[in-house]
Parts: sequence; structure tokens; C-alpha cells
Amino acid sequence: MTGTYDPQQNLLFYGTGNPGPDYYSNAREGDNLYTTSLVAIDLDTGERRWHYQFTPHDVHDWDSTQVPVLGDLTINGQPRKVVMFANRNGFFYTIDRVTGKIIVAKPFVETTWAKEIDRDGRPVLLPGHLPDEDGTKTCPDLGGGTNFMSPSFDPTTGLFFVTARETCATYFGYEQKYKTGDQYTGGGTQRPRDQKNFGALRAIDPATATVKWEFRYTSTSASGVLTTASGLVFAADGDGNLMAFESRTGKNLWHYQLGFPMRSTSGTTYVVDGRQYLLVPAGSALTAFALPQR
Repeated sequence: MTGTYDPQQNLLFYGTGNPGPDYYSNAREGDNLYTTSLVAIDLDTGERRWHYQFTPHDVHDWDSTQVPVLGDLTINGQPRKVVMFANRNGFFYTIDRVTGKIIVAKPFVETTWAKEIDRDGRPVLLPGHLPDEDGTKTCPDLGGGTNFMSPSFDPTTGLFFVTARETCATYFGYEQKYKTGDQYTGGGTQRPRDQKNFGALRAIDPATATVKWEFRYTSTSASGVLTTASGLVFAADGDGNLMAFESRTGKNLWHYQLGFPMRSTSGTTYVVDGRQYLLVPAGSALTAFALPQR
């Protein structure tokens, strides 16, 4: 996944993956640094300036390789340089990108494994979510509250946009001997058959980590999000419908059936000879849209 560069601090931000085995964790006691973390690297020295671990001792395979997004916010009357991160573990985080300290963190999907993030930035765990041979149900599922799909931030509205996933799973954990070349998970997951899974485009206020509006999809989606200076948000559902929304209100303005779901991206916008275009990939096709010529 892509990292994010901060030219003001000369820092490169990267999210890291989960420890192994994924679900059976007796072989790796402790926090398992620096897995499921955001790491800030000084580009002059290559040294770690700071890190923040989202899910210490992760037992649900919640890689933190989502895309970090930079922004400048006013929080409690004070200007703050922040990095915003919608995490696979179900929490949204606003972090001071200079110090690495948590400013605010709250769930943006149904999250059952932790009650909250405490003042020290550690999750307050809820009982009954350690995978075992009998299985334990936890939200979100393996796919996470979001995943590899790119989010976006609109500095004009001050809103962060992300494709959210509402789905839970039963996690199983059991001892597995490590063998070179074999998948090393120590368990697995299974969704309840009667569970209704769905996705949504959600607009989050990063100053408070609260959801301001959402547009629900009938199924989960892997679409990224694109925002424009004209106050538009482009995203797609899991059924191949590309949509445009009003960024302040979430009003659905337009849709087009692409014939195949989008994954990771929501497209690219560019201008040629004074005319603005939107180019989106879906399946094996590229589809271009343009504003009417005057």
C-alpha cells in the first residue's frame, strides 16, 4: 500500500501489517511492536521519528496498511497538523503528525472488541474476543471496518470520506506449527450465514471523529473515494454503480452502472483543453466522463 509524505516535517508515514500467526497468539506474547502501527520515518536519517500502534497484540488480522491522510485542522481553537487514519480495526483516528500523539479516536463502524481508546492511546479491551477452537464473534470481520480502498479529505468542508464495511465474523484460533512456504494463520474466520452485511460511504468530522452523514449501500464495497474542489464526492457501491454526492450533505446527485465493481480507487479527475474529465477503472475497462462543452 502507498505511504504518505509530509514535506513540512520531511516525514514518510506508512502503516504496517499484522503479526503471525494471525489468530493464535500464544506464541507471540506482548504488544508485538511494530505491527498494526503507523510509523513516521525521518527521510534524512531513515530513523523512526515516532510510531503509534493501533491494535497491540492483534488477534484479528487487522493490518494497518490503510492510506494515511494529512490535513491541517483547528481543534479546540488551536491549529493542528494531523494525520487521519480510518483503521481496519473499526476506529477512526486523528493523530498529531508532529508528535504522534492521539488527538481523538472513535469507532466509525460497529466495533465490539474494544470499548474506547484511553488517554494513553491504548484500546480498552472488552472480554470475550480472543479467538479459540470454539470460535468467538467479533465486529468488524477479517476485512475490517475499511481496507485498502483509498479515503479522501476535503479541506473546504473539513470532512474525511471513507468506504465503511459493516460486517462481523466468528474468529477461530488454534496452535499451528510454522512451516516455510505455508500460510501461517493459526485459525480462520467464518461469517454467520444469516448476517446482513453492507457497506456505506461515510463522512467523518476528524476534529471529533464523529460521523456527520452516510450513504448506505446494499452490499459491501471496495471502492475508494475521490473529492473535488467543486464540492463533489465520487464513490461506488459493490454492485458497479459509480455515484456522485454533494460533499456537505451526502445528497446523491448522479449514478452510472459500470458493469463491474470498482476496487481500491474511485477514479482520477483531470483537465484537458479547459474541459474536466473523470476517468474510472472497473473490471477490464476504463470509462471516461466529462463536463459538457460550453
